[in-house]
Amino acid sequence: MSRADRVEALLADAELDALLVTNLENVRYLTGYTGTNGVCVIGPDLRAFFTDFRYVAQAERQVHGFDRALGKQDLLGDAAGRLSGRVGIEDYDLSVRRHERLRGLVGEGVELVPAGRCVERVRAVKEPEELDRVRAAAALADELFRGVVERGLIGRSEREIAFELETEMRRRGAAPSFPAIIAGGPNGALPHAEPGEDPIARDTLVVFDWGVELDGYCSDCTRTLATGSIPDDLAEVYELVRATQVATLDEVRPGAAGAAVDGFARERIAAGGHGERFGHGLGHGVGIVVHEGPTLSKASEDTLVAGNVVTVEPGVYVPDAFGVRIEDLVVVADDGPEILSGFPKGLTEVG
Repeated sequence: MSRADRVEALLADAELDALLVTNLENVRYLTGYTGTNGVCVIGPDLRAFFTDFRYVAQAERQVHGFDRALGKQDLLGDAAGRLSGRVGIEDYDLSVRRHERLRGLVGEGVELVPAGRCVERVRAVKEPEELDRVRAAAALADELFRGVVERGLIGRSEREIAFELETEMRRRGAAPSFPAIIAGGPNGALPHAEPGEDPIARDTLVVFDWGVELDGYCSDCTRTLATGSIPDDLAEVYELVRATQVATLDEVRPGAAGAAVDGFARERIAAGGHGERFGHGLGHGVGIVVHEGPTLSKASEDTLVAGNVVTVEPGVYVPDAFGVRIEDLVVVADDGPEILSGFPKGLTEVG
């Protein structure tokens, strides 16, 4: 069954006659199109793709299984002509202005209905080929990180190391799946720290959060390294996060609620005295983008199924002092979690 067929099956459950897909990530997932202006329509016996003159040749190479049509630069009018009945729209993606424009373009017999994240529900369950691409991205990320570690950290700036890591990705035919985070000492207390110019000091912790996009699929991994001897209190926090992360991996299985997996990790961090210092969600899905469904968080309404790919990344952040985060990329499988992140999680000391 094709991806479009899987989406169509969901439309029947929602009593929709068609789905207008405007989110470019979803358009790419369904059609293979990587340009910046395109929409598609899915319904029974309906597979229509629209782009403008700039991307016609590109669409001919990339888009298969859909009828390709040339439209104006604003494609809503072209797509509107193929809509009838009860039509789902990606309401989280379509702006109020564009929604009102679309409403004025469709015929009187067309009802526009919020469809939510219909395509994302399909995207969350990876096909075997998609899993192979995520595995390849994770393996390359591991390899490049080992090279960074071998070249050392002390005295080098966070920004220099981030540049080196991302440059090597591009040399290898990949790209960063997000801007790399390299955060030493107090900067590590910022979960989304930006690499700075100060040299990395001795006897501190350094948080590395990096990912690779390879052949259209992403990876995501975090490790925290030591640049020498660290005080006992830092070592204790590191071990708390490491032990929590390892224990939580066994909770990542089909049928597990995302909120329950998050709660499992959160209870252990809290029991170690740092509950208020673990403020972000435990994890998120990874695929054609680095943040997608399902989520592992307090607010998650997702239930894990085989074929999901998620991160498991508990952390503790002590303001103005240090941070620790350890993250693996994990495939949810019937026979237990498949861990894609290969760099060791014991505290590694780097010069």
